[in-house]
Amino acid sequence: MCIAYLALGRHPDWPLFIAANRDEFHDRAALAAAPWPDHPDVVAGIDGVAKGTWLGVTRQGRYAFLTNYRDPAAYIADAPSRGQLVGNYLTGQAGPGDYARMVAATGNAYNGFNLVLGDGNACWYVGNRTPDPGPCALGPGNYVLSNHLLDTPWPKATRLRRAMDELPLGQLDRSLEPVFALLRDTTPADDTDLPDTGIPRDRERLLSSPFIVSEDYGTRCSTVVAIHASGRGFLGEISFDRHAGVTQRHDWPFTLDTGDRF
Repeated sequence: MCIAYLALGRHPDWPLFIAANRDEFHDRAALAAAPWPDHPDVVAGIDGVAKGTWLGVTRQGRYAFLTNYRDPAAYIADAPSRGQLVGNYLTGQAGPGDYARMVAATGNAYNGFNLVLGDGNACWYVGNRTPDPGPCALGPGNYVLSNHLLDTPWPKATRLRRAMDELPLGQLDRSLEPVFALLRDTTPADDTDLPDTGIPRDRERLLSSPFIVSEDYGTRCSTVVAIHASGRGFLGEISFDRHAGVTQRHDWPFTLDTGDRF
């Protein structure tokens, strides 16, 4: 996953809102978001190669998403799958703070990553390229995460954040189409604003839009997760082919089984 917007407590009716695009090579096998056969309370996609995931939610109100930190010079060929960090949290019992601290203690074994995880009580951010190696709790507010550190103002991140900040979350019950439309922004950054992450300039340009379209690599799916204050929630997802054509649409509503408000 390459870009995600997170709103915590921004709207009294919708204390959790996540809108994200997952970017990946088109030839890499993956399953669209659905309840996991061996963990039916988990709704998430599955990477067909390493069997991890990039974003998911559970009927207990646990949620997590991960982005890669773009740093080709520090690539570890035999590193463990970063997608397991999300899957293990969603299927486990550790609180988000405890889990974030466990991830921080072993994070150097992985290639660069950013991980956001939470539940109805707390939300935490942890990465293995942050100046401060410790994880941090996230309070109410709006956040954006791409392939650098949390809230790094890359053009694509700034563009998506501004658009999502203006989205009326009170209308989520009516339709998700306005959210998906904002996620499908293919506007590239100006060359003068491109980051320098150690890849060719034309590749930086390709990756500079919130939604990426190319033959070999691009946005594979757009996903929206939201939980209402009453405890009902949903995960909605659209999958795309290499030409940005829609291949699948799934909507997974749920009600928190804790009996509590979120």
